[in-house]
Amino acid sequence: MDGILIINKPKGRTSHDIVSKVKKIVNEKVGHTGTLDPNATGVLPLLIGKGTLCSNYLMEHDKIYEVVLKLGIKTDTADIEGNVIEEKTVQNSSLVKENVEKVLNSFVGKQLQIPPMYSAIKVNGKKLYEYARKGQSIELKPRAIEIYECKLNKIDIGKKEIYFTVHCSKGTYIRSLCEDIATKLNTVGYMKELNRTKVGKFSIQNAITIEELEENFNNVQFISEHFVSIEKFFEDKQSITIPENRLKHLLNGVKLSFNLNDDIYKLYDEKNNFIGIGSVNSHLLKREIILI
Repeated sequence: MDGILIINKPKGRTSHDIVSKVKKIVNEKVGHTGTLDPNATGVLPLLIGKGTLCSNYLMEHDKIYEVVLKLGIKTDTADIEGNVIEEKTVQNSSLVKENVEKVLNSFVGKQLQIPPMYSAIKVNGKKLYEYARKGQSIELKPRAIEIYECKLNKIDIGKKEIYFTVHCSKGTYIRSLCEDIATKLNTVGYMKELNRTKVGKFSIQNAITIEELEENFNNVQFISEHFVSIEKFFEDKQSITIPENRLKHLLNGVKLSFNLNDDIYKLYDEKNNFIGIGSVNSHLLKREIILI
């Protein structure tokens, strides 16, 4: 198997847990393109076999999340798993629909965001959460992100909770966004729930559970319906047929001359067999992912 599986990650399991489980099921090399917090659920694209070579083409994908923001309480991890470090009154006037929508919309656009201390970002070779667990403070540098949409779904005044959907760029920390939204609502808050519904072209509607994969792994039809081959992943790219007398050179790493625009291309042999992916730069074709 060489391609991508879209897993619907359950709550309470780490991304590493899912990778390890799938690796045992498919008996192939398995990787992912970005972790989901243990408390988060939703779309987790897993790269299988030579599909792991597709990681560079998935890293830039934007994402969509469904979020529940709990107001009035701040935790050290900015989510429900952390210890409460501050409590603050939430005024009902702040939870008027028009006001909440105005605050959410104020985050739309390009901006700089300070990541949470409990994150896997590395500083001086150590992950931030390693410093946080030891009580060490580190100067956090803001990172450039973009929010494309931040839409209100529901307000639960009794529970002091806001339900919203956010469409954002890679590198956006929803826990930080939740804290920033709470600040603009004149209180504190944390991310109570997070469900990722889309990563690039991969939607929750196409995701399967670990249990479904385990039960249907030998079901050819089920796998064909849910497995994204490398060829299918690049289906929107143009094709190049490699002549037999030039194929060996390409496979050996030789760049071939093609009068084509710079881009990624699907590669086929003269019998129309898909052989992989290549990139053209300055009219030179270079092999990127080869399946034969």
